[in-house]
Amino acid sequence: MRSSTVRRRLHHGDVGDRRNENYESSGLDGLDEPLLGNHDYDDKHPEGKMTEEIWDDERKKEQLHWTLLFSNLIAQWAQWIANIVFGSGSFIAQFLPLHSNTQKLIAPTLSSLQEARLRNLQQRLGVPFDGSRLDHQDALKQLWRLAYPNRVLPSLKSELWKDMGWQGPDPSTDFRGGGFISLENLIFFAKKYPESFQRLLHKQDGNRADWEYPFAVAGINISFMLIQMLDLQSGKPSSMAGIRFLKLLGEDEMAFDVLYCVAFQMMDAQWLVKRASYMEFNDVLKSTRTQLERELSLEDVFSVKDLPAYNLLRR
Repeated sequence: MRSSTVRRRLHHGDVGDRRNENYESSGLDGLDEPLLGNHDYDDKHPEGKMTEEIWDDERKKEQLHWTLLFSNLIAQWAQWIANIVFGSGSFIAQFLPLHSNTQKLIAPTLSSLQEARLRNLQQRLGVPFDGSRLDHQDALKQLWRLAYPNRVLPSLKSELWKDMGWQGPDPSTDFRGGGFISLENLIFFAKKYPESFQRLLHKQDGNRADWEYPFAVAGINISFMLIQMLDLQSGKPSSMAGIRFLKLLGEDEMAFDVLYCVAFQMMDAQWLVKRASYMEFNDVLKSTRTQLERELSLEDVFSVKDLPAYNLLRR
């Protein structure tokens, strides 16, 4: 079977293999060629590279692997303890409510600060990307300048946008369910953690697949995944992850944006560990969501920076 018969575009509503009927489907289910060209990512040691640099690269890859592994072990250990304490067959569970990451819970009482920040965040979620708005056009241009500071800014419709991982020459057609906040997330990532942003954009870490995920479209999917996971479309989040996030939001007004950076970096680390390729993107995104839910459930997490996976980020 030719690969072109099984390829499909990343759907913003397909996070976790589930569609969200509140969002417009694009109809772009067929793909005749990779969203990004087949770059030679396996040429990791060009001729003339110093031995010390090669060893440094190997140490960075090993550090990435063990950081993610340690993060997984911490979260799994916490989940194991929780299962013992709150498991349906335990003595304690007869007197305490059963908590899970996906179970709907009674929303907690919020402080005035939490309510204000949640309201502001939900207002951001309600803004669709509008290619005719000058401020949205300017934001897209800002993202290009942050991503490629030494390259000429192209027109808003140009084949050059594909270099960043947009599906076509017009990035405005890719937002849909992600909305304007997904562009804000990418800009925040580029400004706050420029080293991690650049390494992910240029796929500089690890042994990459021949058919890589498209950077910009992956970012939109991550924004959408977080919105679903945190139950932010509800008036007041009632999922375990959403309730835990409200506490983080009380500590940091930009908690959602920082969590986005953590999620993007975690997704890429999962991608490398699984040695994934384009068609496995949704599976990697699902495992990223699971890992984030586990880390958010840790009792000693009081801010996004307390998450084990935060240590993957580099400024």
